[in-house]
Amino acid sequence: MPIMKSRWAAPTLQLANRMKSKPLPRKTKKHAADKRSKRKVINQIVENDLIRRVSFEEYRDRVRHVYDGPQGAILATCSLLSLHLTFGERLIRERKFDVGGARQILDVGSGAGQIAKHLLKYADPGARLTCFDLSLPMVRRGRNRLKNGLPDHLVADVTRLPFDDGTFDCVTCGYVIEHLPDARLGLAELARVMQRGGRLLLLTSEDTFGGAWTSRFWCCRTYNRRELREICHSLGLVWKEELWFTRMHKALRAGGICVEIVRT
Repeated sequence: MPIMKSRWAAPTLQLANRMKSKPLPRKTKKHAADKRSKRKVINQIVENDLIRRVSFEEYRDRVRHVYDGPQGAILATCSLLSLHLTFGERLIRERKFDVGGARQILDVGSGAGQIAKHLLKYADPGARLTCFDLSLPMVRRGRNRLKNGLPDHLVADVTRLPFDDGTFDCVTCGYVIEHLPDARLGLAELARVMQRGGRLLLLTSEDTFGGAWTSRFWCCRTYNRRELREICHSLGLVWKEELWFTRMHKALRAGGICVEIVRT
């Protein structure tokens, strides 16, 4: 039986071809830029702006007061409930940030010992760990929580570190530099005390709505990812790999900035 061609076949095929060749309308660059600008304005309104209104000395005293008091006392609990404790351990346990082979490790702003606990668990037995914090009560809380006599605990300021140049081959800095008006103040000191080829695990709040909201509770600022990368590079701190707690965090751009950095 002969196959009969429909008189609608040709027009339908032509229409399909035209739809294929005609790209779907896309948002213009201007529209995307306007959207980013609006988000930035909203985040700036939400973000704690104390750091821009007072002197650095006054702000540092305020931060010390926050962590000396009740908020510092519940820091470990907050880390547990937010799953930062669990996700942080996974980064080190799965060697996404590998502490194997490190001999001199510095934990910056050690707080309640959240990261130090993982370092003690996964670093080589002969590694020496130094933990410091701006707040004396936090140093005491960290020491009591770790219940381990191996780390050296001290009170120190990340902008004026009491260590010689090139002392450490591994540094962890979890949610500390957001308490600085300019990241260079702390990162330059970290670069100074790190050995060339040494590695840094840096975590900090990002300029997202979540980061801005967090800043209101912890009296801190946020950083733009691209701008922070440029600051690091200017100090000889090269971003090796951006890390994410989970695939969901990466998809949602959540959890802040987490990056492995190499001292060149």
